Amino acid sequence: MDKQNDILKIDLQGMAPLIQVFDMPTSLKFYRDILGFKVVQSSGEGDDVDWVLLELNKIELMLNTAYEKEHRPANPDQLRIAAHADTTLYFGCPDIDAAYKCLHNSGVDLKEPSITGYGWKAINFKDPDGFEICFHWPEGEN
Repeated sequence: MDKQNDILKIDLQGMAPLIQVFDMPTSLKFYRDILGFKVVQSSGEGDDVDWVLLELNKIELMLNTAYEKEHRPANPDQLRIAAHADTTLYFGCPDIDAAYKCLHNSGVDLKEPSITGYGWKAINFKDPDGFEICFHWPEGEN
């Protein structure tokens, strides 16, 4: 049996990264209210839930609380947040300048757009839990 041919038979239909967040209501205000994702499923009613599946266009993202409510510390663990530097969520965004203005006007801390070393226009910023986010698009292709 040829293992390479077996791999090619797998029919993948998308991907939904899961990130752990400290405070779900804060994360929903960011991903839903600022970035425009919609909650399509959750583990309960309202914003103070432990898990949500978000969707925007054909992008899916899952958020899960890092702690069950009864075990959540008063403040985020700084070591845990420091480990988030290993994760960057890249989103294709044809109009970087408009995205920058929208995010800037919403109070998101970010620098002005720049051209990356690979020739894409990009803006980088962090979500409330310290995960890096990059909106980027090939320069001159919008």
